[in-house]
Amino acid sequence: MISALNQLVDLVEEHLTEELDLDGLAAGLGTTEYHLRRMFSSLAGMPLSEYVRRRRMTVAAGDVVRGEEDLLDIAVRHGYGSREAFGRAFRAVHGAGPAEVRRDGGPLRTQPQLRFRLTVEGSTPMDTRLVDRPAFRLVGHSTRVPLIHHGINPHIQQHIAAIPPEEHGRLKALGDAEPAGLLGVTDDADPDGREGTELTYLHGVAVGGGTPVPDGLDVIEVPAGMWAVFRTSGPHPEALQTAWAATATEWFPSNPWRLRPGPSIVAILDRADDFSTATCELWMPVESAATS
Repeated sequence: MISALNQLVDLVEEHLTEELDLDGLAAGLGTTEYHLRRMFSSLAGMPLSEYVRRRRMTVAAGDVVRGEEDLLDIAVRHGYGSREAFGRAFRAVHGAGPAEVRRDGGPLRTQPQLRFRLTVEGSTPMDTRLVDRPAFRLVGHSTRVPLIHHGINPHIQQHIAAIPPEEHGRLKALGDAEPAGLLGVTDDADPDGREGTELTYLHGVAVGGGTPVPDGLDVIEVPAGMWAVFRTSGPHPEALQTAWAATATEWFPSNPWRLRPGPSIVAILDRADDFSTATCELWMPVESAATS
């Protein structure tokens, strides 16, 4: 995976002024666009699209400062159809428009070319198991919430708090499949993992594919496939969020598996009364990295 990401960075550099065929690039690197985007954003700390924009504007800034070409010619060469669109992208990166930078020589904010390296840590083994599951359903109450990487998501808290207490009992009784118990499910997340983008959050349970679903409940159909299950324990939600990040920085680069599209599921196995600590399982849909 580290090698694939570095090859991706090189390809971005070679085609900086062109529209990227990311699906084709991913296939050529022996992976998928979905996994490549997720791993890039997790390890780089920014979406791939944002990195490409910053690199384009870094290179474009040199053309602007040299002052040898019309701004429209520079805009077109860097993939923008108008001076206005180029100006907005340029200002978003550098904090000033092209005309101002041409006049004053700055300010300029440079995005260096990234290089990924695998740091071997290994002091804390990840408690992981692989599970092959037939198709099942996730049923419960869903809503759309913004993605928040750190700390408690108040939008999810509000959603759960609005569910009547007796409904939690009804859902628990309905669940008849793994993962067991009440679940927190995230689905339809932005592959780039950009903070603030919307995703579907479902509070519910897992049921078998043939289990009847009562009216009034939302359903996410989950196809058969492999799952990597990570067990976490400690301060909540910090331990869970740390493990989530470590899947990208440690587990996926070291194991022959990659993410596949699908929901991510959190099962609470045990918790303190005030929810300050918890033992959880994080279920992530995966497939063999050797899959074509």
